[in-house]
Amino acid sequence: MAQLFRVAGVPEHFNLPWRQAITENAFAGSALDVRFIEEPSGTGAMTRALRERDVEAAIVLTEGGVLDILGGGENRLVSVYVDSPLTWGIHVAADAPIRSVEDIAGKRVAISRFGSGSHLIAVVDAMQRGFDTDDMQFVVVNDLDGARRSLASGDSDVFLWERHMTQPLVDAGEFRRVGEREVPWPAFVVSVRDDMLAPHAGAIRSILDIVAGFAQRLKIGDATAQLVRDTYGLRLPDAERWLSTVEWSSSHERPDDALRTVVAALAAQGAIDSTAVDLATLWFRLA
Repeated sequence: MAQLFRVAGVPEHFNLPWRQAITENAFAGSALDVRFIEEPSGTGAMTRALRERDVEAAIVLTEGGVLDILGGGENRLVSVYVDSPLTWGIHVAADAPIRSVEDIAGKRVAISRFGSGSHLIAVVDAMQRGFDTDDMQFVVVNDLDGARRSLASGDSDVFLWERHMTQPLVDAGEFRRVGEREVPWPAFVVSVRDDMLAPHAGAIRSILDIVAGFAQRLKIGDATAQLVRDTYGLRLPDAERWLSTVEWSSSHERPDDALRTVVAALAAQGAIDSTAVDLATLWFRLA
């Protein structure tokens, strides 16, 4: 019986290659029994699932994956999944009195979890804008639907999330986007539990190479924008715009400069104590 290999990822357009690979039974010849599990609560929930051994791997935000390992997570990064940076939209309720991004200083920020991307990038954004991060207030909402309820009820004021996934809510007049924050490192990386790495490195690399093939097929496919529109509820122009900017990776090389930038940002916001991090503790080179 093949070793179970459960991979968690957010139910977003970035993970369409995984969905297609599963649908087409592309892992049938693998030495591992691959399952893809969608986790709407994001990176914080997925790193917790890794710790609790509910999954063997996860497609996580780079900053969240690094923070998890530095915080004692028994897993390592093995590959960049999406090389292009993530652009976060800064959102408020459509009828909120906040009119511009300058007005969000000191407001209550909805986050999926402490240590999640929505938490970390909110702090990074505040630092970049010169806001007092000691003055920040956070409201845990678990996921995008929780943020919708929280903003609508007035329990929180601001929410940062990937801008293309929130575009339908902006178009519908539920959210209003007052600003954006592009993060200067690759958007997503693959994090794998330590106990899986040495015995299954070759199989894991083969699985990731298969997914990379599906990603490249999607990138050049004539019907991909329509598929993204139909699957994730985006307008066709927004799906086309996203597809023109996203760059999936097929490399397993360690992105040293990007990892150092992430470590420096985490240290600057107080999430970790020092930038003196041995990158070998973060990355496993797949054979």
